[in-house]
Amino acid sequence: MRRKIFAFAFIFALVLSGTAFAEIISGPGIAVVEVEGGKIQGYIHDEIFTYHGVPYAESEIFMPPAKLKSWDGVKLALNYGPMPPQDITPEGDMFPFHYYWPLWEGRNYAQSNNCQNLNIWTPGLDNKQRPVMIWLHGGGFEAGNSAAENVYDGENLSRKGDVVVVSINHRLNVLGFLDLSAYGEEYKYSGNLGMLDIIAALEWIRDNIAKFGGDPKNITLFGQSGGGAKILALMGMPKAAGLFHKGIEQSGAVDLMGITFPEQKATRRVAELTLKNLGISPKEINKIRDVPFEKLLTAGNAAMKKAIEEGEKIYSWSPVKDGDLLPKDIGTDGFMEHVKNIPMIIGSTLNEWETVPLLVNMDKKQSDNKNFWDDEKIDAMLKQKYGDKADAVVSEFLKAYPNKKKADALYVEVWIREGALRILNAKAVQNGAPVYSYIFTWETPVMGGYAMAYHCSELPFVFNNIALSEKITGGGDKTQALADKMSQAWIAFARTGNPGWEAYTKDNGATMIFDDEPSITYKHDEELLKLLMFSDNH
Repeated sequence: MRRKIFAFAFIFALVLSGTAFAEIISGPGIAVVEVEGGKIQGYIHDEIFTYHGVPYAESEIFMPPAKLKSWDGVKLALNYGPMPPQDITPEGDMFPFHYYWPLWEGRNYAQSNNCQNLNIWTPGLDNKQRPVMIWLHGGGFEAGNSAAENVYDGENLSRKGDVVVVSINHRLNVLGFLDLSAYGEEYKYSGNLGMLDIIAALEWIRDNIAKFGGDPKNITLFGQSGGGAKILALMGMPKAAGLFHKGIEQSGAVDLMGITFPEQKATRRVAELTLKNLGISPKEINKIRDVPFEKLLTAGNAAMKKAIEEGEKIYSWSPVKDGDLLPKDIGTDGFMEHVKNIPMIIGSTLNEWETVPLLVNMDKKQSDNKNFWDDEKIDAMLKQKYGDKADAVVSEFLKAYPNKKKADALYVEVWIREGALRILNAKAVQNGAPVYSYIFTWETPVMGGYAMAYHCSELPFVFNNIALSEKITGGGDKTQALADKMSQAWIAFARTGNPGWEAYTKDNGATMIFDDEPSITYKHDEELLKLLMFSDNH
């Protein structure tokens, strides 16, 4: 009884204070859309029509995605659908980001090989032909899901830009990228099943998105980390031609997982070792379909590790350059002709993975980081990291980033930044659609400011989800102001192909710096990168 009285008093107090809550509208006949396969029903939240777990295909294990079977009645699309099977434990080779930093509140769902589902947010079920923004999640090609983090929620972005936002689930790791092509024609494409899932989703979107007020002729892919690498893979796949019209690649350009992809010699060796670990002979190949996922992943991960130790040029689970579905990659062949007229945004964060190792020691690092050290300690650490080049690195760093401090030079990321430049240059020399460059340098102030502009830190800003990520960003008016600018740039690009700053060329090196006060700069870190790329520590 006391609980009921307290609950009533709390609600009554909110009413008296004038507090307003967004309203959810749902019920018979509300937010019902007829799509391929049958009718689906979502809900309306604060005037945004929302659909979760919408199936776009179905699959058997190690087989390409197939068309949906039709269903009777109305399928409810109220909850997120199954996510791709993966190891979500801290011991996993590629676990969710929130294990690194508990301030990220990750979300996991039921796992299934039949994870071919997507989520949609739209301002209206009408004929407005809004730009469509399709989110591809990170986690490499082995982990993550379309709703893994609350900042992936597309509602605020949809409302702000009057755009349709879609996020996609697809197969990952051993189920999405184990190359069994040496063992029979039916397994020909098993090394690229995850990408075939994404293509099936893009085909579904092309055929159905107009019913959600979207324009199938104005589709922008945006993805971060592994999601960015997926976009680069799609740009090398003729089967994806015409299914998207713009691309935003965020922190996803590295060798063997974005810029380049492994050859079949390496991926088939991983498959050979996986079968050996499972005790399955090539003649019994179909037995692999009955192996429990945990056992399959353990065998596959061990095979991957051994193949790398043997010298195979492979980094992790990823698409295979098979000469068919993925005939070329950007790193060795440049962008293909069919994507010449696709504009792109390509960028990274200033610190990326340089500060991620600090995240596991948040309790200590919150008061023991570069914001608390004296000059003597900073100088000693710079000397330890860069040796005789320390003074030169600091000098060039402060020229490149005049709003930063000397200690920040300890955490400049090179690996992904160099990859971004390679992709920028490859796209620019096509002399087709423009390409735009950015670096996200804003540092989160939470927990003493030790995490800086780390890998993933731009996501709340891109999605305009500061209100959903105050523990990550610190919140506040200044933070929201940057989110307004960055999300608006992504929206403008989706709508027109121009984010609002000067296009990049090899000659001008034009790059947007996203910080409290965004600004355009030109070849700002060219000399710094020359020093760092040849440093013994990079």
